[in-house]
Amino acid sequence: MNCGLDLIGEVLYGKWKIRLLWFINQGHKRPSELQRKIPDASRRVLNIQLKELEEHELISKIIYPVVPPKVEYSLTEFGESLIPVIGVLGQWADHHEDRLRILIMKKIQGSAVTEEDLENDV
Repeated sequence: MNCGLDLIGEVLYGKWKIRLLWFINQGHKRPSELQRKIPDASRRVLNIQLKELEEHELISKIIYPVVPPKVEYSLTEFGESLIPVIGVLGQWADHHEDRLRILIMKKIQGSAVTEEDLENDV
């Protein structure tokens, strides 16, 4: 049997899912709005991850019968229950922002990070 961390990983695995949930919670409900909020993601990948979030009952999709069809996403009650958790993750990242940026930049540049780098915030 999977533990809770395995389950949350299965449900939230995907580069953009946490951000999608956060932005939908903030009121960005249309696919075009979400695309503007996450310009690095392709429309195809966003659509796949939105579909997975819908399958996991974290969001619901409403299709309005107009031409062209209008689509909006909203959080389910289940999805809303994740927002405080995502908020805490964001606070953790804000608290460790300098260190995280150093680690990410070092990875991009292909060099190892030393304890000294982290202590000096290089």
